[in-house]
Amino acid sequence: MSEYDMIVIGGGPVGLFGNFYAGLRDMKTLLIDSQDELGGQLVSLYPEKTVYDVGGFPGILGYDLAQKLIEQAKMFSSDIRTKEWVDWIQKTDDNMWIVKTNNGGEFKTKTVLIAVGIGKISPSRLGAKGEVEYENKGVFYTVRRKKDFEGKRILIVGGGDSAVDWALTLAPIAKKVYLAHRRDQFRAHERSVKEMYQVANVYTWHELKEVKGDGSKVTEAIIFDNRTKEEKTLDIDAVIISIGYKGDLGNIPKWGVNMKGRDVLVNGKMETNLPGVYSAGDIASVDGSPKLALIAVGFGQVAIATSVAKKYIDPSSSLFAGHSSEMDKFKK
Repeated sequence: MSEYDMIVIGGGPVGLFGNFYAGLRDMKTLLIDSQDELGGQLVSLYPEKTVYDVGGFPGILGYDLAQKLIEQAKMFSSDIRTKEWVDWIQKTDDNMWIVKTNNGGEFKTKTVLIAVGIGKISPSRLGAKGEVEYENKGVFYTVRRKKDFEGKRILIVGGGDSAVDWALTLAPIAKKVYLAHRRDQFRAHERSVKEMYQVANVYTWHELKEVKGDGSKVTEAIIFDNRTKEEKTLDIDAVIISIGYKGDLGNIPKWGVNMKGRDVLVNGKMETNLPGVYSAGDIASVDGSPKLALIAVGFGQVAIATSVAKKYIDPSSSLFAGHSSEMDKFKK
């Protein structure tokens, strides 16, 4: 059975940076991720969106940021497994952990880092007539490539940051952009909402009733006013349903870690109640601290988690190993 210093559960931005930082601390790691491609939500949901809140990048596409994090995560030749998820963790008699995966894999490790974000993600669906029939034939839940929408008539459904951001992003290249939202209040940034009204045809209090097409592609969408039930038919080429994603945490709530709702509870050292098990990123809730679901916050948390884990493994090691710029391995 393969043995590691740390097994990182989750291949999103925080898990990738944690894998790198553990390698920086000379820890042998295995990273396990349920998706078929590393990068988490950056590649699954936001590959073409610009990320602004990561230090060092005034603006960078989600996909590009993911590729840089993947490159960084692989610097120390760690083991990486994708399309596989952790079903169970079990304490051993020699104070280690056995990590078991869905396909029968078993790995032994001194520490575990839970960095799964919101879990294994799948899109939230509306259940509108024709929605499933035309998935990937004009009905989408995210934008993987902007160029696929050039010159198209697009209906976006939703009222959060993603929906509004896609309206702003696609308006310059699309033939026409409509946005339908079931309320008149948006969960997006106020400035973005104001800009959206200038570039898109916005229907508040409206919901999607039906998607129509010719069997191979979308041609129309029917929306309705949820107060008056009045219907409108829009000639469109694509529908982007942007009402969020569901995160499946699998068996994590059964592992024995203290949780509150969907959050894993940790202290300021990013320690869970289980010795040798840590958590960081969107899934972690730090005792006494406000929760900010930002990549930048997750980076700081996972640096703490891996440093504390290093000292847990080797009490003689320093919690702070110094700045990476001072290490010989980073000198040219």
